[in-house]
Amino acid sequence: MILAMTKLLRLLPLLALGLTPLFADEDPSIVAVRQADDARVAATIAADGAKLDAIFSDSLNYAHSSGAVNNKAQYMDAIVSGKTKYQSIVFEDRKFTVAGPGVVIITGKCQVHVVTGGKPNQLHLSFLDVWHLENGAWRFLAWQSNHLTP
Repeated sequence: MILAMTKLLRLLPLLALGLTPLFADEDPSIVAVRQADDARVAATIAADGAKLDAIFSDSLNYAHSSGAVNNKAQYMDAIVSGKTKYQSIVFEDRKFTVAGPGVVIITGKCQVHVVTGGKPNQLHLSFLDVWHLENGAWRFLAWQSNHLTP
């Protein structure tokens, strides 16, 4: 029993290394923006105005796949009022790139289930998502998406 315990104790440092987070080698900005983007998605689905207000930049430019463009107030109103109800946003792919000091861009593909004007819609999109470091906090600055063909 003591021999088995001694062997286990020798293996603990190796086990600890194996449990290091997958993103430990990533730029801290990317780690922070990944968390902020996940919080944005959760707040969007929950239609949580207070959280969206904290996450969205005051300069937000949101270009929908339909071609419509919203500023922060317009986009928040659509979500919080229920005019646009996001049911799910599932990323197929997200690539994070530090574009410069205080700027991270995300590119990728996602599936979005949304109800707009009472009409359900399933969207398969490619997107460009821009985050900017403002007063020490990562803020959602811009989104542009387009439909992918089936």
